[in-house]
Amino acid sequence: MVRVRASQQFFTDEEVARLFQVGLDEVRRVAQLKHLGMLSRAAEAAGASAGRLLFTLSDLMVLSVLWPRLQH
Repeated sequence: MVRVRASQQFFTDEEVARLFQVGLDEVRRVAQLKHLGMLSRAAEAAGASAGRLLFTLSDLMVLSVLWPRLQH
C-alpha cells in the first residue's frame, strides 16, 4: 500500500521510485510503456532539473495496480 499526503498534487520520478522501492530506471521504463507521467518542462521553476517526470495522484493509483502485475 502506498500512502501519500492528499494535499500533494505532483510527485517526481524519484519520489515514485522511493514509494514503490524500485529503481529510477524501472519507474521511467514503466511510465514510458504505459504512457504515465508527464515531462516537466517548467521544472526549473519548481526547483527540479529539466527532463524529470511528474506523476499525478491518478498516475500513482494506476501504478499501484499495475506494478505487481508487471513484476511477474
